[in-house]
Amino acid sequence: MTSGILVLTTGGTIDKNYFDALSEYQIVDSGIPALLAEARVALPFRLVELMRKDSLELSEADRALIASAAREAPESRIVVTHGTDTMTETAKVLAEAVPGKTICLTGALSPARFSETDANFNLGMAFAVVQTAAPGVYIAMSGQVFDGLKVRKDRAAGKFVAL
Repeated sequence: MTSGILVLTTGGTIDKNYFDALSEYQIVDSGIPALLAEARVALPFRLVELMRKDSLELSEADRALIASAAREAPESRIVVTHGTDTMTETAKVLAEAVPGKTICLTGALSPARFSETDANFNLGMAFAVVQTAAPGVYIAMSGQVFDGLKVRKDRAAGKFVAL
């Protein structure tokens, strides 16, 4: 296994953009490479854009693709950018399908392209988690790190909470 970090992008709010007052958010080219360049990430990483989907649109086949990409990767440390609505479902699939690797899912509650976004902070936390945590699946959101199998999104509060 290589010492670098694999970043898998799947879409979600972190990669959405808002074009005008009459538009809905649309998932566009991933902004993750620009965030990592701006942060001056010095350790080796490889970025693979798997898909551009809202997490509510992810199918079981999509989750199987994410798991396969993680399982087959030479890297043992993996960050997955993902929409927050079904992040915990993907975490469960990864925990079953990809043993022995350290995987952290993260996303954003507002698009990375917005000036007031949590994307940068969450992505930085995910990079820290995969460098320091034991093998397993984690979720890093809003300044907290959760066991990927013991967390849920509290939509009313707009945050993740431990189970």
